[in-house]
Amino acid sequence: MRSFLAYLLLFSIMLPTISPWGTIVYFRLNQEFIARTLCENREQPLAMCYGKCYLAKILKQQKEQEDKETAQRLQNLPLFQLFSQTETQFAFICKYVVETGKTCFYYQLVFYTSPEFRLLRPPEFS
Repeated sequence: MRSFLAYLLLFSIMLPTISPWGTIVYFRLNQEFIARTLCENREQPLAMCYGKCYLAKILKQQKEQEDKETAQRLQNLPLFQLFSQTETQFAFICKYVVETGKTCFYYQLVFYTSPEFRLLRPPEFS
């Protein structure tokens, strides 16, 4: 029972990648009928198309439909922020500016200190 469920899950995951092959198999099985009735070049026997134009048209339609569905899925996909830029704290030393007349500007990164850090500190050895 488990192996059946595993194969069913595997098949359902791989189904989107297998679907063009299903169209090709259907075409191969019904190639005579498609060449006689659905082919765009059926009146021109010298074209030697044998329904391949119909197959190309169907595969192109499937590809366009798949691209459209993918675009819709991506449009409705929620966006998660994976990267957060660190905050910077700017400091301006006024005393230095007054005494020398020159500006001294620097930035300092704000580091996060966890409240648990004090609790989980290793013992100190003297």
